[in-house]
Amino acid sequence: MLTFPDGFLWGAATAAHQIEGNNVNSNWWVHEHTPRTTIVEPSGDAADSYHRFRDDIRLLAELGLNSYRFSIEWARIEPERGVVSKAQVAHYRRMVETCHEFGIEPIVTLMHFTVPRWFERDGFWRAPDAADLFARYTELALPVVAEGVEYVCTINEPNIAAMLAGGEDASNLVAYGLPNPDLEVADALLASHRRSREVLSQVAGLKSGWTVATQAFKAVDEPGAAEKTREYGYVRDDWYSEMAAGDDFVGVQAYTQTFVGPEGPRPVAEGLETTLTGWEFHPPAAAEGIRSAWELSGHVPVMVTENGIATADDTRRIAYTQGALEHIHDTIDEGIEVLGYQHWSALDNYEWASGFRPTFGLIGWDRDTFERTPKPSARWYGGVARANGLERSSAV
Repeated sequence: MLTFPDGFLWGAATAAHQIEGNNVNSNWWVHEHTPRTTIVEPSGDAADSYHRFRDDIRLLAELGLNSYRFSIEWARIEPERGVVSKAQVAHYRRMVETCHEFGIEPIVTLMHFTVPRWFERDGFWRAPDAADLFARYTELALPVVAEGVEYVCTINEPNIAAMLAGGEDASNLVAYGLPNPDLEVADALLASHRRSREVLSQVAGLKSGWTVATQAFKAVDEPGAAEKTREYGYVRDDWYSEMAAGDDFVGVQAYTQTFVGPEGPRPVAEGLETTLTGWEFHPPAAAEGIRSAWELSGHVPVMVTENGIATADDTRRIAYTQGALEHIHDTIDEGIEVLGYQHWSALDNYEWASGFRPTFGLIGWDRDTFERTPKPSARWYGGVARANGLERSSAV
């Protein structure tokens, strides 16, 4: 039996825009409805979790989980520049209170990719006042997290956000062929993160950090590949873990690995198992991300804030998660402080430019009635959470 530390956070993660539905004031809603968009379908009602969050949180608790990572929407709280919705602040506060009602530890993310449409219109992360505006938003969100919240993620995957700003196609958010990030945006995101942490420090006992999409770039055994891997990976991955030094924790979001040759990243080799997103089936990804973030940040505590697999075969979801957890347990045995594991995702959701086809969820739902149906993987994972451990499998 592989037993995890007392107090280990067993949970699942979601992002507001991907499950709430009708987030009409966000920049992504604008992109979804722009003529000739490359986004395959709009988010629409999504999973209607804006109205059904209580049922979703109750279901996670019934499955056996003890935590839930969810994001709040800046575009709802500040739908126009300087216009504040107290009702939306109260809505997200009710989510925190509902978590506690069902014995769930809330982990709150302030910005999971989407921003208000006015923020993008007024310069996005390139605007000179971007960090000021994000700090102000953090102030507005303080009532949500001021009581009963221990962990707050300021910015989700700033490395991917910088690559999106640099021209990344959103259908390829992690893995092969990523373009150059916009380093001006990277600096703005770091400044915004630090300003946000200053605001959050007003709340005694609250811990804050950002989450990094660790991508396990690996050099092939060819001349020049190691140098290319360092050059390619530093600005897309490692720098962000380094910048987490001094934070209360760093989130690791890991799914796959990418091999790099002297010419750059290579596609998944023929014959390997891939997921619905085209990524290699690679359960050690989370552990590799943990080790990297731990070393680069100077031993900041790590939380796996996302890890999972897009698949229509739920047996492969169980196999992937089993392998991931075994490798994560190895990192704990190595002396790394791992706070918890948030599976991506609690629900099948809207996967950005790819629409609803890639199914990451532990819980499925009907597109017409929104009825939730836990998958066998949800029951299995809930059992792991209740036991705070699992048997090592020789089959993984």
